[in-house]
Amino acid sequence: MNCPTADKLSQFVDELLPKEELAEIEVHVQSCTSCGKVVNAYQEEQHFIEETLQTPTLSENFTDLVLDQLEPYGKAHKPRRKATWKRVAISAAGVVLAIGIGATVNPSFAQFIGGLFSTDQVDDGLKIAAESGLTQRVDLAVEDQGLTFVVEDVIADSSRVSLSYKVLNKNGKPQDTYLNMADSENDITATDQNGNELDGIGTGWQEGSDYGNVEFSLRDQDNIEKITIQFNLVELNGVKGYWQLEVPVDLHENRKLTKIADLKDASAVHHGVQIDLKKLQTAPSSIELFYETAFTKDERKKSEEAKRKFEEMFGKESMDSLVFGNNTSIAYHIENAKGDVIYSSWSSTNSETGMLQGTGQDISSTGGTSWIDSFVPKGEDQLTFVLNGVYKTEPTELSLTFKPENIKKQPVSFDYKGNHLTVKSVKMPLFGEDKSVVLKLEGGMDSLDADFGSWIAVDGKGNSYPANFSGSILDEKDGNGRHITTMDMQLDGLEEVPEELTLYLVSKMNYYPVEEQWKVPLTGKN
Repeated sequence: MNCPTADKLSQFVDELLPKEELAEIEVHVQSCTSCGKVVNAYQEEQHFIEETLQTPTLSENFTDLVLDQLEPYGKAHKPRRKATWKRVAISAAGVVLAIGIGATVNPSFAQFIGGLFSTDQVDDGLKIAAESGLTQRVDLAVEDQGLTFVVEDVIADSSRVSLSYKVLNKNGKPQDTYLNMADSENDITATDQNGNELDGIGTGWQEGSDYGNVEFSLRDQDNIEKITIQFNLVELNGVKGYWQLEVPVDLHENRKLTKIADLKDASAVHHGVQIDLKKLQTAPSSIELFYETAFTKDERKKSEEAKRKFEEMFGKESMDSLVFGNNTSIAYHIENAKGDVIYSSWSSTNSETGMLQGTGQDISSTGGTSWIDSFVPKGEDQLTFVLNGVYKTEPTELSLTFKPENIKKQPVSFDYKGNHLTVKSVKMPLFGEDKSVVLKLEGGMDSLDADFGSWIAVDGKGNSYPANFSGSILDEKDGNGRHITTMDMQLDGLEEVPEELTLYLVSKMNYYPVEEQWKVPLTGKN
């Protein structure tokens, strides 16, 4: 069996579980060193509470003896009560009390009751998986240069493999866990049972935390049964050395916990966008919806014609650098049996969407996109997909010509489909070797999910420059009800501020709500 949760082990010590479960955990504890230490720690704390906090039984005439000392104020008559120490009542609160004491009195107890996956440093999906007993204590370690790298716990299911680690000094004190994967030669790889290397690595770090986190995505990889994660680290906490560690992970048993609902390509077309629902996959740490979106044949033809027109205006090289063409997605929510919204794919509907992440991959054969959206498991069985609307990238005819030197005195503004932006300045950056011109824009967007669009700037000599963006759309709204927006539009390759500049909004992703909601029960054959 997998290691029980700390709460289960506490109930085991208090003998609050069914006989069958007590016997099963007892067998496990005898063979599992880590769980045995947790049980011993709970037993020590229980003994401490009994010795320190147990209330003695009071005598029958205790009340009268006290009241006799208060005769000047009059004797009160109250029913006599016998105060006894209740074992069951204490055990219900005993876990909380023991944890509080253990954190200060018994360090070994505090060490074993949590770990990274019980903290807010990980997402709710991992915390739920940990609470269900999916955490496996591995405690694999390697030491060099006075520092020990320890992989403590692993959570693995069909959607991901997540590991917690620590960096300890000679005295066992936790050190900074930042691995600096981008700017160091530290390397972490994962291979499956056939030696194929996996993509999709992520690392987590939080300043002041004892723990770091390494995670590999297993999304849409159904044939992986075993994984080997290899750590080749050459720098920890600023110290050069060599820490090599191999962590084997067996997914065979945990894959059995995954349920798959085949949605049998439930399909619909809305506003020129084809939507095909594939499957709903429920694992202990996440719920994943698989689906595809694409332009219909007529919509794709219109998009290709517009792209050819822009290529004639700005050149094929400029157009190839922009987001254009078969770019579609959807906005939806998922309801439970009561009709309550428990998940949402878009932040405009609810700040608490329940979404962990969403990824899309181009499908070359159809010109569409294959999507996987992950959500936090909430224990709901009867779920229904509800389509709210579609997004699609469309060509536009918006252009704006102005003289940059006049911007301060005469700011230039434009409106497009509910979005309003004003060019506030046009300058060369003060720092940086690459030549570019930066336009600062301010204004408001109609939605938190609004798209800045794909822009090309043309100077007075007819040279074109694709634009890159950085900026933010705030939840806060302006006086017109739009989300406050600030944006930098960078024109790489433009070596000086031109006398005249024309901005072309080549394409923009627009949102179209559905006229009638499309609902699909998320059930199917497991």
